[in-house]
Amino acid sequence: MPATHAWAFRGGLRRNAFGWSGTGKAIERLNEAVGEIERVARTDPALAGEGAVLLLEKLSPAVNQIDSSSGALGSATNGVVEKLVPLIVAAPVPPPVRGKWLERLFEAIQEDDPPYIESLREHWGALCADPGLASRWADQLLPLVMHVMADRRSGTYAYSSSSTLCYSALFHAGRLDDLMAVLALDPKPYWHDQQWAAKALAARGDVDGALSLVEGLRSRHAPDMALSSVAEQLLFDAGRIDEAYARYGVQATAANTNIATFRAIAKRYPGIEPGRILGDLIASTPGEEGKWFATAKTLKQFDLALALARRAPVDPKTLVRAARDYVKSQPVFAFEVALTALHWMARGAGYELTGADVGSARDHAVAAAEAIGVGPSARVRIADNAAGVGPAAVWVRKCLGIET
Repeated sequence: MPATHAWAFRGGLRRNAFGWSGTGKAIERLNEAVGEIERVARTDPALAGEGAVLLLEKLSPAVNQIDSSSGALGSATNGVVEKLVPLIVAAPVPPPVRGKWLERLFEAIQEDDPPYIESLREHWGALCADPGLASRWADQLLPLVMHVMADRRSGTYAYSSSSTLCYSALFHAGRLDDLMAVLALDPKPYWHDQQWAAKALAARGDVDGALSLVEGLRSRHAPDMALSSVAEQLLFDAGRIDEAYARYGVQATAANTNIATFRAIAKRYPGIEPGRILGDLIASTPGEEGKWFATAKTLKQFDLALALARRAPVDPKTLVRAARDYVKSQPVFAFEVALTALHWMARGAGYELTGADVGSARDHAVAAAEAIGVGPSARVRIADNAAGVGPAAVWVRKCLGIET
């Protein structure tokens, strides 16, 4: 590993690099930085580890002025952590180098405000990459954690961001008895901490006991998805893959879009038939089946996509784009989808629709109808789908030039 390396991302992620509305640019820069590091990892994994540490150091100071209320930035930064941790863990570096990396990362965690790399704490023991080093970090952190526990037992509110680092270090050091003993001191255990007790039980071979513990943590104060994710991972690590999917595969996964959610599950469970995954996702959102239209379309399950679009509202603009894209390759599908777009427009679905949207749906329906030889009936079908007495239906028919 060279003493210095001219990382391209360094200049673009200086402190306070982005303003209040800089979410999009920041995500773009972070993706570029991760891509740069991943390319280096193919030929020099040690250097990639150094780059990953550097990026994690620079991340929070670079983005801390951004309005993060949309959640997009938090999701992106969490994804950065999840991609970089394996590179740091796998980096073939001598203990002194790894020790310095951990010191730098520890300092970055202390200065992480607002918290963008907080999930790094969960991986602390793994980042040590050696049980002995993990044990030393546990010993370093234990006095503070014990002090916090003493305060909590006396009725004083106390919290330390180092607690999770300590639990992770104890776990990866194999000091399961110490881990369970510390956790047992908490008079009001927090679900996030108690997941380490579940992991300890699973590591001892009591996977079912670990799952029972996780299930017992469910309450209005604990996020179901996070607990399901913990339970899923316990089963996954135990090799009980089918059970992991059946019990938690769907409820433990949520991405920014429905198609991304499907892809995340399909990637995690390559042995599960994609149609089953999609069917389970659809079943998990009763009354909102239409939201899976685009996913079914992308998978080229056109009959299912059309059935979903008819069953529950879909953004008409999404339907119009689908009709446009498939007029030539799937004209029957395009025809019915364009009509369905008009159907939902006439019932008030969608946002900020214009007469141009209505006209596009009609035009795509007519083009597809001609392609399949049912042109003469197209106008009747169009009128039928624009029928209704509400103001939305009246407006659609006016846009179409149909007598109301």
